[in-house]
Amino acid sequence: MEIIQSAKPLYAIAAALLSVLPICVSGEKRKNLREFWTIIASLMTFAIVTSMVPEILNGNTLEYAVITIVPGLELKFRVDALSILFAETASFLWIATSFYSIGYMRALKERAQTRFFSYFAVAMAGAMGVAFSANLFTLFLFYEVITFSTFPLVAHKETPQAIRSSRIYLVYIFGASVLFLLFAIFLTYAVAGTLEFSSGGVFAGEGVKVSNAVLTVIFVLFIAGLAKSAMIPFHGWLPAAMVAPTPVSALLHAVVVVKAGVFSVIRVVLYIFGIDLLSQLGLGIVLVYFASFTIIVASIMALRQDNLKARLAYSTISQLSYIILGVALLTPNGIAGGIIHIAVHAFSKITLFFAAGAIYVAQHKTRVSELNGIAKQMPFTMIAFTIGSLSMIGLPPTSGFISKWYLFFGSIEAHQMSIIIVLLASMVLNAFYFLPIVYAAFFKELPPGEKAERDEAPAFMVVPIMITAIGTLALLFWPSLFFELAGMVVASVTGGN
Repeated sequence: MEIIQSAKPLYAIAAALLSVLPICVSGEKRKNLREFWTIIASLMTFAIVTSMVPEILNGNTLEYAVITIVPGLELKFRVDALSILFAETASFLWIATSFYSIGYMRALKERAQTRFFSYFAVAMAGAMGVAFSANLFTLFLFYEVITFSTFPLVAHKETPQAIRSSRIYLVYIFGASVLFLLFAIFLTYAVAGTLEFSSGGVFAGEGVKVSNAVLTVIFVLFIAGLAKSAMIPFHGWLPAAMVAPTPVSALLHAVVVVKAGVFSVIRVVLYIFGIDLLSQLGLGIVLVYFASFTIIVASIMALRQDNLKARLAYSTISQLSYIILGVALLTPNGIAGGIIHIAVHAFSKITLFFAAGAIYVAQHKTRVSELNGIAKQMPFTMIAFTIGSLSMIGLPPTSGFISKWYLFFGSIEAHQMSIIIVLLASMVLNAFYFLPIVYAAFFKELPPGEKAERDEAPAFMVVPIMITAIGTLALLFWPSLFFELAGMVVASVTGGN
């Protein structure tokens, strides 16, 4: 493996960040130009990220140091297999979300659209920064860039409910960072003398002598501080944020915020502690049980929601914990399944939120109980919704089948038969809260007075929905890139075993 000095990760961040100025200058009076800059930024970011893929697949790592503050504390970027998987997924879905947002905002004549697109770009720059962070210091900075750029997006409508929800969002996310995450990072630096990510874990380095009790405290602080991962009891911000426009919900649930959370948890588990130390401390299995609890409880809560976006929100809480569960199993198949589920969940969940937004724009319906027969009016949208639903359940021919398959085998490798029961139970619960929607949409009659005439959302919305739905299927039939990247991550943290 060769370490190559390259500024490409900085360019990817800059491509998103530098678009903010032309977006703001274009403003409300030149909407086409403003949206042009949004699309160009998303395309450029994706192109730069994609240009790094060949080097990573060749086994190389890209690095770029910006500034050293003190020894062991620097603003530095590194691109490895885990980085590129997250960044490639997020940057591609930014393109789809940009087109979808244009259709959504225009159809509903939303206010403050320039502010919306500006903060959206900053949030994506934050996501790229998190993906390419070489250490905890850099990760923390960009993690908070995401926090403060998505806060005004949650409050976008500026209604009393939106303002209240945005405050809940900030209290959970930033509060956890200040109270727990910063303390965990400080203790890590004090104990290890570095914040640099390492395949074996920084606490496995020579000269690191600290009690198991201190290491346990640091681990708990990290998990509590990374509230974007939405594990119970740090999940309350996510349903509250559903007051935001649907493109924001898609951003929160599929592309940026929650993925930054689980990505950071993966970094802590694999590159700060390492699988050997976590196995020795028994903390991996503790995290598995907490994730299992979240999976089941959030699924039960989803069953109770009649609001479609709220049901999807609780589904997200549950599905995110699949990623954490897989990595926390500390087995090759478990880690691979968790990492693959980053991309699987992103494509599947964004499809579902896109569909929910399209239903609202075209039919002004927000509740599950209102969706009888809606497939007669919106066949393309509901076909896409069905694909996303099957993937969340974990059924073929969708990509959700792959990640669940790996998680099953990861549980067997870890000799955790009880986790297999959790996975099976969660699949049943997923079916209970998704399949009735599909059945009602396709096989029940429309409410009296509604005509069975096609009435889809604008093409700017429907086309991205179909693209992400196709992507959900394609990840099952052509998963080689994500398989290879996940395999490289597993090899790096297990020593190839």
